Amino acid sequence: MREITEDSVKLNRQLDKYLERALEENKPVKIGWGQAGDERPKNGELGVITHLPKGARVLCLGALGESSGSMNRGGTFTLQGSAGSLFGSFQKDGKTVSEDNVGDRAGYKMTGGEIVVKGSVGDDLGAAMSGGVIVVQGHAGNRTGIGMNDGTIIVMGSVGINPGHGMKGGKLIIAGSCPPPDSNINMRSITNDELEEFTKILDPLAISLNSDALVLESSKGEEKLEKIPERYTSEGFENISLNNSISSSLSDITTLNHGIKLSKIGFEEGIEFPIPLILSTNSAKKWKGNLSKKQPALVTSYPRKNDLLRISEKELVDSIDYVKECAGVVLDLASLRGLNDAEIEGIIVSISSRMDDSTIFLLEDSYERVDNLFRLIVSFDLDGAMIDSTGLGGSRLPAILPIIGLKAKSMGMYELDKSIILSIDKIVSAEDVLISAASGFTSISAPSPEKEIDNFLKTIYEEIRGWMRELGIDDIDKIGRSNLRANNYDTAAISGLRLIGYERPLPMWLELR
Repeated sequence: MREITEDSVKLNRQLDKYLERALEENKPVKIGWGQAGDERPKNGELGVITHLPKGARVLCLGALGESSGSMNRGGTFTLQGSAGSLFGSFQKDGKTVSEDNVGDRAGYKMTGGEIVVKGSVGDDLGAAMSGGVIVVQGHAGNRTGIGMNDGTIIVMGSVGINPGHGMKGGKLIIAGSCPPPDSNINMRSITNDELEEFTKILDPLAISLNSDALVLESSKGEEKLEKIPERYTSEGFENISLNNSISSSLSDITTLNHGIKLSKIGFEEGIEFPIPLILSTNSAKKWKGNLSKKQPALVTSYPRKNDLLRISEKELVDSIDYVKECAGVVLDLASLRGLNDAEIEGIIVSISSRMDDSTIFLLEDSYERVDNLFRLIVSFDLDGAMIDSTGLGGSRLPAILPIIGLKAKSMGMYELDKSIILSIDKIVSAEDVLISAASGFTSISAPSPEKEIDNFLKTIYEEIRGWMRELGIDDIDKIGRSNLRANNYDTAAISGLRLIGYERPLPMWLELR
Protein backbone atom coordinates (compact mmCIF):
# COMPACT_ATOMS: atom_id res chain seq x y z
CA MET A 1 0.00 0.00 0.00
CA ARG A 2 1.31 3.44 -0.94
CA GLU A 3 2.16 5.86 1.87
CA ILE A 4 -0.49 8.36 0.75
CA THR A 5 -3.10 5.58 0.76
CA GLU A 6 -2.10 4.52 4.27
CA ASP A 7 -2.33 8.11 5.46
CA SER A 8 -5.77 8.48 3.85
CA VAL A 9 -7.14 5.31 5.45
CA LYS A 10 -5.72 6.37 8.82
CA LEU A 11 -7.33 9.83 8.55
CA ASN A 12 -10.78 8.43 7.75
CA ARG A 13 -10.62 5.98 10.63
CA GLN A 14 -9.54 8.69 13.06
CA LEU A 15 -12.29 10.97 11.79
CA ASP A 16 -15.01 8.36 12.25
CA LYS A 17 -13.83 7.78 15.83
CA TYR A 18 -13.85 11.50 16.66
CA LEU A 19 -17.16 12.16 14.87
CA GLU A 20 -19.14 9.88 17.13
CA ARG A 21 -18.06 11.80 20.23
CA ALA A 22 -18.33 15.18 18.51
CA LEU A 23 -21.93 14.51 17.49
CA GLU A 24 -22.81 13.59 21.06
CA GLU A 25 -21.22 16.82 22.33
CA ASN A 26 -22.43 18.95 19.39
CA LYS A 27 -18.87 20.02 18.56
CA PRO A 28 -16.94 20.24 15.29
CA VAL A 29 -13.95 18.06 14.46
CA LYS A 30 -10.81 19.99 13.49
CA ILE A 31 -8.15 18.34 11.30
CA GLY A 32 -4.78 19.87 10.45
CA TRP A 33 -3.96 21.51 13.75
CA GLY A 34 -1.97 20.23 16.71
CA GLN A 35 -3.13 20.27 20.32
CA ALA A 36 -1.46 23.62 20.81
CA GLY A 37 -3.24 25.06 17.79
CA ASP A 38 -0.13 24.86 15.59
CA GLU A 39 -0.84 24.24 11.92
CA ARG A 40 -0.24 20.73 10.61
CA PRO A 41 -1.94 20.80 7.22
CA LYS A 42 -2.83 17.63 5.40
CA ASN A 43 -1.18 17.06 2.05
CA GLY A 44 -2.48 14.85 -0.73
CA GLU A 45 -4.80 12.52 1.17
CA LEU A 46 -7.47 11.17 -1.17
CA GLY A 47 -10.93 9.77 -0.58
CA VAL A 48 -11.06 11.39 2.85
CA ILE A 49 -13.78 13.09 4.91
CA THR A 50 -16.49 11.32 2.96
CA HIS A 51 -19.93 9.96 3.88
CA LEU A 52 -20.42 12.62 6.58
CA PRO A 53 -23.59 11.91 8.57
CA LYS A 54 -26.29 14.48 9.22
CA GLY A 55 -25.23 17.01 11.81
CA ALA A 56 -21.50 16.32 11.55
CA ARG A 57 -19.16 19.32 11.28
CA VAL A 58 -15.59 18.97 10.06
CA LEU A 59 -12.97 21.66 9.51
CA CYS A 60 -9.78 20.65 7.70
CA LEU A 61 -6.57 22.50 6.85
CA GLY A 62 -4.53 21.35 3.88
CA ALA A 63 -4.38 20.45 0.21
CA LEU A 64 -6.36 17.25 -0.31
CA GLY A 65 -6.36 14.88 -3.26
CA GLU A 66 -9.07 13.27 -5.38
CA SER A 67 -12.56 12.27 -4.18
CA SER A 68 -12.28 14.32 -0.97
CA GLY A 69 -15.45 15.48 0.74
CA SER A 70 -17.51 13.25 -1.51
CA MET A 71 -20.68 11.27 -0.76
CA ASN A 72 -21.79 13.74 1.92
CA ARG A 73 -25.00 12.56 3.58
CA GLY A 74 -25.91 15.66 5.56
CA GLY A 75 -22.83 16.97 7.32
CA THR A 76 -20.89 20.21 6.91
CA PHE A 77 -17.31 20.00 5.65
CA THR A 78 -15.13 23.10 5.33
CA LEU A 79 -11.71 22.75 3.71
CA GLN A 80 -9.29 25.58 4.38
CA GLY A 81 -7.28 24.72 1.33
CA SER A 82 -7.52 23.13 -2.09
CA ALA A 83 -8.64 19.73 -3.38
CA GLY A 84 -8.25 17.55 -6.44
CA SER A 85 -10.97 16.23 -8.72
CA LEU A 86 -14.37 14.86 -7.64
CA PHE A 87 -14.61 17.29 -4.71
CA GLY A 88 -18.10 16.91 -3.23
CA SER A 89 -19.02 14.26 -5.81
CA PHE A 90 -22.07 12.03 -5.31
CA GLN A 91 -23.26 14.34 -2.53
CA LYS A 92 -26.72 13.50 -1.22
CA ASP A 93 -27.18 16.25 1.37
CA GLY A 94 -25.27 18.69 3.57
CA LYS A 95 -22.76 21.42 2.75
CA THR A 96 -19.25 21.01 1.34
CA VAL A 97 -16.95 24.04 1.17
CA SER A 98 -13.46 24.69 -0.21
CA GLU A 99 -11.80 28.02 0.52
CA ASP A 100 -9.37 27.54 -2.36
CA ASN A 101 -9.33 25.99 -5.84
CA VAL A 102 -10.55 22.47 -6.64
CA GLY A 103 -10.03 20.19 -9.64
CA ASP A 104 -12.24 18.69 -12.31
CA ARG A 105 -15.72 17.25 -11.84
CA ALA A 106 -16.55 18.98 -8.58
CA GLY A 107 -20.10 18.04 -7.59
CA TYR A 108 -20.12 15.13 -10.05
CA LYS A 109 -23.50 13.38 -9.93
CA MET A 110 -24.55 15.14 -6.74
CA THR A 111 -28.23 14.82 -5.87
CA GLY A 112 -28.70 17.38 -3.11
CA GLY A 113 -27.17 19.78 -0.61
CA GLU A 114 -24.81 22.66 -1.31
CA ILE A 115 -21.23 22.92 -2.55
CA VAL A 116 -19.31 26.19 -2.25
CA VAL A 117 -15.90 26.79 -3.84
CA LYS A 118 -14.38 30.16 -2.90
CA GLY A 119 -11.66 29.75 -5.50
CA SER A 120 -11.90 28.42 -9.06
CA VAL A 121 -12.74 24.95 -10.37
CA GLY A 122 -11.58 22.76 -13.25
CA ASP A 123 -13.56 21.22 -16.08
CA ASP A 124 -16.95 19.46 -15.93
CA LEU A 125 -18.28 21.28 -12.88
CA GLY A 126 -21.57 19.70 -11.72
CA ALA A 127 -21.43 17.04 -14.42
CA ALA A 128 -24.58 14.88 -14.45
CA MET A 129 -25.87 16.45 -11.22
CA SER A 130 -29.57 15.96 -10.50
CA GLY A 131 -30.16 18.24 -7.52
CA GLY A 132 -28.61 20.67 -5.09
CA VAL A 133 -26.74 23.96 -5.50
CA ILE A 134 -23.12 24.66 -6.48
CA VAL A 135 -21.62 28.14 -6.00
CA VAL A 136 -18.19 29.01 -7.44
CA GLN A 137 -16.83 32.42 -6.51
CA GLY A 138 -14.00 32.20 -9.04
CA HIS A 139 -13.90 30.81 -12.57
CA ALA A 140 -14.91 27.44 -14.00
CA GLY A 141 -13.31 25.41 -16.78
CA ASN A 142 -14.82 23.80 -19.85
CA ARG A 143 -18.17 22.01 -20.05
CA THR A 144 -19.64 23.51 -16.89
CA GLY A 145 -22.94 21.76 -16.13
CA ILE A 146 -22.38 19.05 -18.72
CA GLY A 147 -25.19 16.52 -18.66
CA MET A 148 -26.88 18.09 -15.62
CA ASN A 149 -30.45 16.96 -15.05
CA ASP A 150 -31.55 19.33 -12.29
CA GLY A 151 -30.21 21.66 -9.64
CA THR A 152 -28.47 25.02 -9.84
CA ILE A 153 -24.89 26.05 -10.63
CA ILE A 154 -23.81 29.66 -9.98
CA VAL A 155 -20.42 30.79 -11.29
CA MET A 156 -19.43 34.31 -10.27
CA GLY A 157 -16.51 34.37 -12.70
CA SER A 158 -16.17 33.19 -16.28
CA VAL A 159 -16.61 29.72 -17.78
CA GLY A 160 -14.81 27.86 -20.54
CA ILE A 161 -16.14 26.37 -23.76
CA ASN A 162 -19.30 24.23 -24.13
CA PRO A 163 -21.19 25.49 -21.06
CA GLY A 164 -24.31 23.42 -20.37
CA HIS A 165 -23.37 20.82 -22.97
CA GLY A 166 -25.96 18.04 -22.96
CA MET A 167 -27.87 19.46 -19.99
CA LYS A 168 -31.46 18.26 -19.72
CA GLY A 169 -32.67 20.32 -16.75
CA GLY A 170 -31.62 22.71 -14.02
CA LYS A 171 -30.14 26.20 -14.34
CA LEU A 172 -26.62 27.43 -14.98
CA ILE A 173 -26.04 31.03 -13.80
CA ILE A 174 -22.92 32.83 -15.03
CA ALA A 175 -21.95 36.28 -13.80
CA GLY A 176 -18.76 36.59 -15.89
CA SER A 177 -18.04 35.93 -19.53
CA CYS A 178 -19.61 32.96 -21.26
CA PRO A 179 -18.91 31.53 -24.73
CA PRO A 180 -21.91 30.69 -26.94
CA PRO A 181 -23.52 27.42 -25.80
CA ASP A 182 -24.80 24.59 -28.00
CA SER A 183 -27.84 25.29 -30.16
CA ASN A 184 -30.09 23.24 -27.87
CA ILE A 185 -29.20 25.44 -24.87
CA ASN A 186 -31.10 28.67 -24.26
CA MET A 187 -29.05 31.61 -22.98
CA ARG A 188 -30.94 34.59 -21.56
CA SER A 189 -30.72 37.41 -19.02
CA ILE A 190 -31.53 36.69 -15.41
CA THR A 191 -35.00 37.72 -14.22
CA ASN A 192 -35.82 39.80 -11.15
CA ASP A 193 -37.52 36.81 -9.54
CA GLU A 194 -34.37 34.73 -10.07
CA LEU A 195 -32.20 37.50 -8.63
CA GLU A 196 -34.34 37.46 -5.52
CA GLU A 197 -34.23 33.65 -5.36
CA PHE A 198 -30.46 33.37 -5.70
CA THR A 199 -29.79 36.29 -3.37
CA LYS A 200 -31.02 34.08 -0.52
CA ILE A 201 -28.30 31.57 -1.43
CA LEU A 202 -25.51 34.11 -1.93
CA ASP A 203 -26.18 36.48 0.99
CA PRO A 204 -24.45 34.26 3.59
CA LEU A 205 -21.37 34.32 1.35
CA ALA A 206 -21.41 38.13 1.15
CA ILE A 207 -21.63 38.07 -2.64
CA SER A 208 -24.38 39.04 -5.04
CA LEU A 209 -25.43 38.73 -8.65
CA ASN A 210 -25.93 41.68 -10.98
CA SER A 211 -28.80 42.05 -13.39
CA ASP A 212 -26.47 41.34 -16.33
CA ALA A 213 -25.87 37.73 -15.21
CA LEU A 214 -26.71 35.05 -17.76
CA VAL A 215 -28.95 32.01 -17.34
CA LEU A 216 -28.45 28.84 -19.38
CA GLU A 217 -31.24 26.30 -19.61
CA SER A 218 -31.98 23.29 -21.73
CA SER A 219 -34.20 23.94 -24.70
CA LYS A 220 -37.59 22.34 -24.16
CA GLY A 221 -37.63 21.30 -27.78
CA GLU A 222 -35.19 18.61 -28.77
CA GLU A 223 -33.78 16.44 -26.03
CA LYS A 224 -30.81 14.25 -26.73
CA LEU A 225 -31.77 10.70 -25.86
CA GLU A 226 -29.34 7.88 -25.24
CA LYS A 227 -29.88 4.17 -24.84
CA ILE A 228 -27.14 1.99 -23.43
CA PRO A 229 -26.68 -1.09 -25.64
CA GLU A 230 -27.74 -4.37 -24.09
CA ARG A 231 -25.07 -6.66 -22.70
CA TYR A 232 -25.77 -10.37 -22.64
CA THR A 233 -24.32 -13.84 -23.16
CA SER A 234 -25.11 -15.42 -26.51
CA GLU A 235 -23.37 -18.74 -25.79
CA GLY A 236 -22.69 -20.36 -22.45
CA PHE A 237 -20.77 -23.53 -21.66
CA GLU A 238 -23.16 -25.83 -23.54
CA ASN A 239 -20.47 -26.77 -26.09
CA ILE A 240 -17.91 -27.66 -23.43
CA SER A 241 -17.92 -31.11 -21.80
CA LEU A 242 -16.40 -32.42 -18.59
CA ASN A 243 -13.91 -35.24 -19.08
CA ASN A 244 -12.29 -37.86 -16.83
CA SER A 245 -8.61 -37.35 -17.51
CA ILE A 246 -7.32 -40.17 -15.28
CA SER A 247 -9.69 -42.97 -16.44
CA SER A 248 -10.81 -44.04 -12.98
CA SER A 249 -13.75 -42.79 -10.93
CA LEU A 250 -14.00 -42.54 -7.15
CA SER A 251 -15.86 -44.89 -4.84
CA ASP A 252 -18.96 -43.86 -2.95
CA ILE A 253 -17.03 -43.70 0.32
CA THR A 254 -14.28 -41.34 -0.88
CA THR A 255 -14.30 -38.04 0.99
CA LEU A 256 -14.91 -35.07 -1.30
CA ASN A 257 -13.85 -31.46 -0.79
CA HIS A 258 -15.73 -29.02 -3.02
CA GLY A 259 -15.53 -25.99 -0.75
CA ILE A 260 -13.37 -22.90 -1.25
CA LYS A 261 -12.28 -20.07 0.98
CA LEU A 262 -11.77 -16.44 0.05
CA SER A 263 -9.52 -14.56 2.42
CA LYS A 264 -7.03 -11.72 2.59
CA ILE A 265 -3.36 -12.63 2.56
CA GLY A 266 -2.17 -12.66 6.14
CA PHE A 267 -5.61 -13.39 7.62
CA GLU A 268 -6.83 -16.84 8.60
CA GLU A 269 -10.49 -15.89 8.62
CA GLY A 270 -12.29 -15.57 5.32
CA ILE A 271 -15.48 -16.44 3.46
CA GLU A 272 -16.29 -20.15 3.42
CA PHE A 273 -18.11 -21.43 0.32
CA PRO A 274 -19.57 -24.96 0.54
CA ILE A 275 -19.46 -24.94 -3.28
CA PRO A 276 -17.68 -22.39 -5.54
CA LEU A 277 -20.87 -20.51 -6.40
CA ILE A 278 -22.11 -16.99 -5.57
CA LEU A 279 -25.78 -16.29 -6.23
CA SER A 280 -26.56 -12.62 -6.86
CA THR A 281 -29.69 -11.05 -5.37
CA ASN A 282 -30.83 -7.81 -3.74
CA SER A 283 -30.63 -9.33 -0.26
CA ALA A 284 -30.28 -12.86 1.13
CA LYS A 285 -31.65 -11.98 4.58
CA LYS A 286 -34.81 -14.03 3.97
CA TRP A 287 -32.98 -17.18 2.89
CA LYS A 288 -33.93 -19.69 5.58
CA GLY A 289 -32.71 -23.11 4.39
CA ASN A 290 -29.68 -24.85 5.87
CA LEU A 291 -27.73 -24.71 2.62
CA SER A 292 -28.72 -21.15 1.69
CA LYS A 293 -27.70 -19.88 5.14
CA LYS A 294 -24.19 -21.27 4.63
CA GLN A 295 -23.77 -20.27 0.98
CA PRO A 296 -22.51 -16.66 0.60
CA ALA A 297 -24.42 -14.41 -1.79
CA LEU A 298 -23.66 -11.26 -3.80
CA VAL A 299 -26.08 -8.58 -2.57
CA THR A 300 -26.70 -4.85 -2.96
CA SER A 301 -28.19 -4.22 0.50
CA TYR A 302 -28.64 -5.75 3.97
CA PRO A 303 -25.77 -8.25 3.72
CA ARG A 304 -25.34 -11.18 6.05
CA LYS A 305 -22.00 -11.70 7.77
CA ASN A 306 -20.88 -14.12 5.01
CA ASP A 307 -22.11 -12.11 1.99
CA LEU A 308 -20.30 -10.01 -0.59
CA LEU A 309 -21.69 -6.48 -0.92
CA ARG A 310 -21.82 -5.21 -4.50
CA ILE A 311 -21.40 -1.43 -4.73
CA SER A 312 -22.24 0.37 -7.94
CA GLU A 313 -22.59 4.11 -8.39
CA LYS A 314 -26.13 4.26 -6.96
CA GLU A 315 -25.06 2.43 -3.78
CA LEU A 316 -21.94 4.53 -3.11
CA VAL A 317 -23.48 6.95 -0.63
CA ASP A 318 -25.39 4.42 1.48
CA SER A 319 -22.82 1.61 1.26
CA ILE A 320 -21.20 2.99 4.40
CA ASP A 321 -24.13 1.54 6.39
CA TYR A 322 -23.31 -1.99 5.29
CA VAL A 323 -19.55 -2.35 4.78
CA LYS A 324 -18.93 -3.44 8.38
CA GLU A 325 -21.71 -6.02 8.18
CA CYS A 326 -20.41 -8.06 5.23
CA ALA A 327 -17.49 -10.38 4.53
CA GLY A 328 -16.41 -8.66 1.34
CA VAL A 329 -17.03 -5.78 -1.03
CA VAL A 330 -17.24 -5.76 -4.83
CA LEU A 331 -16.89 -2.29 -6.40
CA ASP A 332 -18.47 -2.09 -9.85
CA LEU A 333 -16.11 -0.08 -12.06
CA ALA A 334 -18.43 -0.21 -15.07
CA SER A 335 -20.83 2.12 -13.23
CA LEU A 336 -17.94 4.54 -12.60
CA ARG A 337 -16.71 4.76 -16.16
CA GLY A 338 -14.71 7.84 -17.08
CA LEU A 339 -12.94 8.19 -13.73
CA ASN A 340 -9.14 8.11 -13.65
CA ASP A 341 -6.95 5.91 -11.44
CA ALA A 342 -6.55 8.47 -8.66
CA GLU A 343 -10.30 9.12 -8.50
CA ILE A 344 -11.03 5.39 -8.35
CA GLU A 345 -8.39 4.97 -5.66
CA GLY A 346 -10.03 7.76 -3.68
CA ILE A 347 -13.35 5.92 -3.75
CA ILE A 348 -11.62 2.66 -2.78
CA VAL A 349 -9.91 4.39 0.14
CA SER A 350 -13.19 5.92 1.27
CA ILE A 351 -14.89 2.51 1.37
CA SER A 352 -12.00 0.35 2.60
CA SER A 353 -11.16 2.68 5.49
CA ARG A 354 -14.66 1.94 6.91
CA MET A 355 -14.20 -1.84 6.60
CA ASP A 356 -12.57 -4.32 8.94
CA ASP A 357 -8.98 -5.15 7.97
CA SER A 358 -9.96 -8.73 7.17
CA THR A 359 -12.80 -7.77 4.81
CA ILE A 360 -12.16 -8.76 1.20
CA PHE A 361 -12.13 -6.06 -1.50
CA LEU A 362 -12.77 -7.00 -5.15
CA LEU A 363 -13.14 -4.90 -8.29
CA GLU A 364 -15.67 -5.74 -11.01
CA ASP A 365 -15.60 -4.88 -14.70
CA SER A 366 -16.28 -6.34 -18.12
CA TYR A 367 -14.01 -8.97 -19.67
CA GLU A 368 -13.45 -6.44 -22.48
CA ARG A 369 -11.55 -4.25 -19.96
CA VAL A 370 -9.82 -7.08 -18.13
CA ASP A 371 -6.35 -5.61 -18.80
CA ASN A 372 -7.17 -2.44 -16.89
CA LEU A 373 -9.09 -4.38 -14.23
CA PHE A 374 -6.14 -6.62 -13.37
CA ARG A 375 -3.74 -3.66 -13.50
CA LEU A 376 -5.77 -1.75 -10.90
CA ILE A 377 -6.05 -4.78 -8.63
CA VAL A 378 -2.29 -5.31 -8.67
CA SER A 379 -1.53 -1.57 -8.34
CA PHE A 380 -3.91 -1.07 -5.40
CA ASP A 381 -3.07 -4.47 -3.86
CA LEU A 382 -6.70 -5.58 -3.73
CA ASP A 383 -7.90 -9.14 -3.26
CA GLY A 384 -9.20 -10.03 -6.68
CA ALA A 385 -11.55 -9.49 -9.58
CA MET A 386 -15.12 -10.24 -10.55
CA ILE A 387 -15.38 -10.35 -14.33
CA ASP A 388 -18.64 -9.63 -16.11
CA SER A 389 -18.84 -12.13 -18.99
CA THR A 390 -21.63 -10.36 -20.87
CA GLY A 391 -20.74 -8.44 -24.02
CA LEU A 392 -22.17 -5.80 -26.30
CA GLY A 393 -24.26 -7.69 -28.81
CA GLY A 394 -23.67 -10.93 -26.92
CA SER A 395 -20.59 -12.85 -25.80
CA ARG A 396 -19.42 -16.43 -26.17
CA LEU A 397 -18.14 -17.79 -22.87
CA PRO A 398 -15.72 -20.28 -24.50
CA ALA A 399 -14.09 -17.38 -26.37
CA ILE A 400 -13.42 -15.29 -23.28
CA LEU A 401 -11.78 -18.08 -21.26
CA PRO A 402 -8.37 -17.82 -22.96
CA ILE A 403 -8.57 -14.00 -22.94
CA ILE A 404 -8.96 -13.92 -19.17
CA GLY A 405 -6.53 -16.79 -18.57
CA LEU A 406 -3.70 -15.28 -20.60
CA LYS A 407 -4.20 -11.80 -19.10
CA ALA A 408 -4.30 -13.19 -15.57
CA LYS A 409 -1.07 -15.08 -16.21
CA SER A 410 0.71 -12.08 -17.72
CA MET A 411 -0.37 -9.79 -14.85
CA GLY A 412 0.72 -12.26 -12.17
CA MET A 413 -2.78 -12.70 -10.75
CA TYR A 414 -2.21 -16.39 -10.02
CA GLU A 415 1.26 -15.86 -8.53
CA LEU A 416 -0.10 -13.12 -6.27
CA ASP A 417 -2.95 -15.41 -5.17
CA LYS A 418 -5.64 -12.99 -6.35
CA SER A 419 -9.18 -14.38 -6.60
CA ILE A 420 -10.84 -14.32 -10.03
CA ILE A 421 -14.63 -14.76 -10.14
CA LEU A 422 -16.58 -15.18 -13.37
CA SER A 423 -19.98 -13.48 -13.44
CA ILE A 424 -22.62 -14.84 -15.86
CA ASP A 425 -26.15 -13.65 -16.57
CA LYS A 426 -27.97 -17.01 -16.62
CA ILE A 427 -29.12 -19.49 -14.00
CA VAL A 428 -26.17 -21.73 -13.32
CA SER A 429 -25.85 -25.55 -13.49
CA ALA A 430 -23.48 -27.89 -11.67
CA GLU A 431 -21.56 -28.34 -14.94
CA ASP A 432 -21.16 -24.55 -15.21
CA VAL A 433 -19.69 -24.42 -11.71
CA LEU A 434 -17.18 -27.18 -12.46
CA ILE A 435 -16.25 -25.82 -15.90
CA SER A 436 -15.51 -22.39 -14.40
CA ALA A 437 -13.38 -24.02 -11.67
CA ALA A 438 -11.53 -26.07 -14.29
CA SER A 439 -10.92 -22.87 -16.28
CA GLY A 440 -9.01 -21.32 -13.38
CA PHE A 441 -11.75 -19.25 -11.76
CA THR A 442 -12.02 -19.16 -7.99
CA SER A 443 -15.80 -19.16 -8.22
CA ILE A 444 -18.69 -18.34 -10.51
CA SER A 445 -21.42 -15.77 -9.84
CA ALA A 446 -24.89 -16.11 -11.33
CA PRO A 447 -28.44 -14.81 -10.76
CA SER A 448 -30.35 -16.42 -7.93
CA PRO A 449 -33.59 -18.27 -8.68
CA GLU A 450 -36.60 -16.32 -7.48
CA LYS A 451 -37.77 -19.04 -5.09
CA GLU A 452 -36.88 -22.42 -3.58
CA ILE A 453 -33.26 -21.36 -3.17
CA ASP A 454 -32.44 -24.22 -0.85
CA ASN A 455 -33.77 -26.88 -3.24
CA PHE A 456 -31.80 -25.30 -6.06
CA LEU A 457 -28.58 -25.34 -4.02
CA LYS A 458 -29.25 -28.92 -2.92
CA THR A 459 -29.52 -30.02 -6.55
CA ILE A 460 -26.30 -28.21 -7.51
CA TYR A 461 -24.58 -29.61 -4.42
CA GLU A 462 -25.57 -33.22 -5.20
CA GLU A 463 -24.72 -32.97 -8.89
CA ILE A 464 -21.28 -31.47 -8.19
CA ARG A 465 -20.50 -34.39 -5.89
CA GLY A 466 -21.67 -36.87 -8.51
CA TRP A 467 -19.57 -35.25 -11.21
CA MET A 468 -16.49 -35.18 -8.98
CA ARG A 469 -16.74 -38.93 -8.40
CA GLU A 470 -17.13 -39.59 -12.13
CA LEU A 471 -14.21 -37.30 -12.93
CA GLY A 472 -12.00 -38.99 -10.33
CA ILE A 473 -11.42 -35.74 -8.39
CA ASP A 474 -11.63 -35.69 -4.61
CA ASP A 475 -10.77 -31.98 -4.26
CA ILE A 476 -12.14 -29.06 -6.30
CA ASP A 477 -8.60 -27.65 -6.48
CA LYS A 478 -7.52 -30.65 -8.57
CA ILE A 479 -9.87 -29.94 -11.46
CA GLY A 480 -8.24 -28.24 -14.44
CA ARG A 481 -8.21 -27.72 -18.20
CA SER A 482 -7.36 -31.39 -18.72
CA ASN A 483 -10.90 -32.15 -17.52
CA LEU A 484 -12.47 -30.02 -20.27
CA ARG A 485 -13.24 -30.89 -23.88
CA ALA A 486 -14.72 -28.87 -26.72
CA ASN A 487 -17.71 -30.54 -28.36
CA ASN A 488 -16.96 -29.14 -31.83
CA TYR A 489 -14.10 -27.66 -33.83
CA ASP A 490 -15.38 -24.08 -33.55
CA THR A 491 -15.44 -24.23 -29.75
CA ALA A 492 -11.98 -25.81 -29.72
CA ALA A 493 -10.67 -23.04 -31.97
CA ILE A 494 -11.97 -20.15 -29.82
CA SER A 495 -11.35 -21.69 -26.40
CA GLY A 496 -8.02 -23.48 -26.70
CA LEU A 497 -9.58 -26.67 -25.30
CA ARG A 498 -8.90 -30.12 -26.71
CA LEU A 499 -11.48 -31.32 -29.18
CA ILE A 500 -13.38 -34.44 -28.11
CA GLY A 501 -11.54 -37.39 -29.61
CA TYR A 502 -8.45 -35.30 -30.34
CA GLU A 503 -6.03 -35.44 -27.43
CA ARG A 504 -3.92 -32.42 -28.30
CA PRO A 505 -4.89 -28.75 -28.29
CA LEU A 506 -5.15 -27.09 -31.67
CA PRO A 507 -1.82 -25.55 -32.76
CA MET A 508 -2.76 -21.95 -31.94
CA TRP A 509 -3.35 -22.88 -28.29
CA LEU A 510 -0.24 -24.90 -27.44
CA GLU A 511 0.74 -22.13 -24.99
CA LEU A 512 -2.18 -23.09 -22.75
CA ARG A 513 -1.30 -26.78 -22.33
